[in-house]
Amino acid sequence: MSKQNCWDFKKCGRQPGGEKVKDLGVCPAAVESRTNGVNSGSNGGRACWAITGTFCGGKVQGTHASKMGNCLNCDFYQVVQKEERPNFKTAGYILNLIRDEE
Repeated sequence: MSKQNCWDFKKCGRQPGGEKVKDLGVCPAAVESRTNGVNSGSNGGRACWAITGTFCGGKVQGTHASKMGNCLNCDFYQVVQKEERPNFKTAGYILNLIRDEE
């Protein structure tokens, strides 16, 4: 069984070519190439909790700091954490990766 990216797991339709892109735009996680491969994901597909502007719970989320509480309780976050143990990449790791490549 292959590991899912957030847009597949949540069925949000905001990945490039997705059915909701016209109305909601492309999700930043789907195109964040600096996190490609993190937690076995495509672009930011398995690092979405550290990426600003993702669309969760029916609304666009803000910065990492403002959304992390929601992410810790997210079913997808918990699945990724379990699947990637013991090599799960935390938000701190991901944020440093993004900053280092700016």
